[in-house]
Order: sequence, then C-alpha cells, then structure tokens
Amino acid sequence: QLVESGGGLVQAGGSLRLSCVNRGLNFDDYAIAWFRQAPGKEREGVACIRSGSGATYYAHSVKGRFTITYDKAKNSVEMTMSSLRPEDTAVYYCAAEGNCGTWAMFDAWGQGTQVTVSA
Repeated sequence: QLVESGGGLVQAGGSLRLSCVNRGLNFDDYAIAWFRQAPGKEREGVACIRSGSGATYYAHSVKGRFTITYDKAKNSVEMTMSSLRPEDTAVYYCAAEGNCGTWAMFDAWGQGTQVTVSA
C-alpha cells in the first residue's frame, strides 16, 4: 500500500517535496515511480528510481528540475520538485513494481496527491 503526501499549492518558480511511503511491500530492489495526470490529459511518467541500483529516470519535461530519491531506512521515495511551472499542475501518483525504462507494468499505486502551481 502506497501513501503519497506533500502536495499543495505553490507559486510558479517555487518548490514542493512529495513523499511516497510503502506500508506493504519492502521497497528493496523495486522500480518506484512518480506519474502525474492533468485534467484532460493522459497519465505520464515523471520520475523513476530503481531502489536496488539507485538508477534514476526522468521525463524530458522535468529533467533538471525534479529529483527522485530512495530512503531505505524509511522505506520511502521522495521527489523534490523545483522551478515549478503552471504546466506541472496535476495529480501525482506513486507507483511500484514496474519498469522504469518503459514506464509500464506498475502494479501498485497510491491514491494520488494534488499539486497546483499558480502563475
């Protein structure tokens, strides 16, 4: 069971940190990702990390602005979002047990947390 937190309202240029805590499976050796879905748009992969190797993957639109990290002690994954833009507004979901390279086959999902960036 994945539980996200940290969403909210922020002005453009600001920062937010999202957290995903795993209250079921141990995150060791998993792919854990953040996806987002804006109104009227398809869900898209934003950032992904392989907890075993630490390898990270980012969508082109967020590369250099978002950072995904894994905290083994907390069994959690965080995503720090900087230089936020209005187009980053979306519901952000944590997902696990998938494939970072293809953004596919994620079986476990959180309930989502809203991020709103005002102009």
